[in-house]
Amino acid sequence: MTPSYILAIDQGTSSTKTLLFDQHGQVAARASEPLKTNYLGDGYVEQDPAEIYRNVLTSVGKCIGNFLAEGGDLKAISACGISNQRETFVVWDETGVPLHNAIVWQCKRSIRVCERLKAEGMESSVQAKTGLFIDPYFSGTKLIWLYENKENVRQAVDAGKAYFGTVDTWLLYKLTNGQCYLTDYTNASRTLFFNLQALLWDQELLAAFGLSKLNLPEPKPSSAFFGASNFDGLFAHNVPITSLIGDSHAAAFGEGCFAPGAAKATLGTGCSILMDIGAVYKASKQGMVTTICWSTEERVDYALEGVIVTCGATIEWLKNSLGLFAESRETEAMATAVSDNGGVYIIPAFSGLGAPHWQMTRKASISGLTFGSTKNHVVRAALESIPYQIKDVLVAMEQDTGIPLDELMVHGGISTNPFVVQFLADLLGKSVVNRDMPDVSALGAAYLAGLKTGLFRNLDHIRELNAGKVSIIPRPERSVVEKAYAGWQAAVSSC
Repeated sequence: MTPSYILAIDQGTSSTKTLLFDQHGQVAARASEPLKTNYLGDGYVEQDPAEIYRNVLTSVGKCIGNFLAEGGDLKAISACGISNQRETFVVWDETGVPLHNAIVWQCKRSIRVCERLKAEGMESSVQAKTGLFIDPYFSGTKLIWLYENKENVRQAVDAGKAYFGTVDTWLLYKLTNGQCYLTDYTNASRTLFFNLQALLWDQELLAAFGLSKLNLPEPKPSSAFFGASNFDGLFAHNVPITSLIGDSHAAAFGEGCFAPGAAKATLGTGCSILMDIGAVYKASKQGMVTTICWSTEERVDYALEGVIVTCGATIEWLKNSLGLFAESRETEAMATAVSDNGGVYIIPAFSGLGAPHWQMTRKASISGLTFGSTKNHVVRAALESIPYQIKDVLVAMEQDTGIPLDELMVHGGISTNPFVVQFLADLLGKSVVNRDMPDVSALGAAYLAGLKTGLFRNLDHIRELNAGKVSIIPRPERSVVEKAYAGWQAAVSSC
């Protein structure tokens, strides 16, 4: 077979990673370019839309430069897939000029807008239609803030000359010189504007938000033909763009969440858990959001998502603020130096407690300390708090859907800690899969792009490519972890 490659762009908050994957799903070249984020005070977070686009081109240029240096042929690159930071958005005019900086998903400027919409009784309608809560995290309320506070935005919207797009749409628009104005279902599902069951922009919500005249991109499945680009001259030919998808959803697809009950957890500073729940929309009653997991032109899978606010950040706090160890890799040996946590529990509510508890005003706490407690017990309690929170979310998801967890795929920095992964498997009583793939979002975008072009035949073909994954099996004796989890539940329930 003549070698064929997929260009995968993972446009994130702090950087853009670009990778080339071959027909076996293996990395042939990679590059990364840091991206500046502006933290402006009062919880305002922005990025320069032009810089996001330049950043992508720089990253792509470095990647294909590395590929050429190894003797690669750019003509062998058959398609491009893009994954992106999800809720960040740009609004621009009919000439393609941004009306404001990109508003980043972390931005909190719309807190009062959210409070007002809730006071007006809109939350139940919004959740029923979009699967989301009214929260500054999602794009819609921050666009409402711009409309109400920036005259140029208001005028453009009212004149029908404002064009909204999440980062995928903005990049596609720029890469195709304004010819293609599209998004995919996953990114659309993070805006507060998208009806999850109809798979269309919800005109009733847009009217209620005062945004009826806003231009919105056509939503399509994640694996589809979106346009073609020569990437501002980096290629001598146009490369088809055949997938767009939000980064967390791309990670779920890259990990192989292809059936109800399959779930992935990204173990980073915080933790995002997505569970595939199949082809039928299900609303959450347990503090989750419903979203699109991934989609092709033949199939749409929904998901429940739970967000854990503090995961690896707890370990960084122990290192940087308490000085209990010099390097995070020391924590495994410290945790296994004691037989159990000694009754010590850390509730890592440094920025509140996320799903499924949603106690956002709660403070972090350490309980169960005695004179017999050592720093090893404290470190172990911190590491254990990660699996405990994940189990809380997965139990809530199972209760919401009646779908039992099949297996959990993990990736991210903390997934390299063997104690955490084994404890998680023991606690869940299910296999935990750790493929040791740091760029799984890019891989998911590449798989979806290759599905559209035929490079990857079907989901079974992708399963074969993922067959080398390593499964951590729960140990048969689980009474110790079950007792420890009961202690966690009691600690969470206490004041």
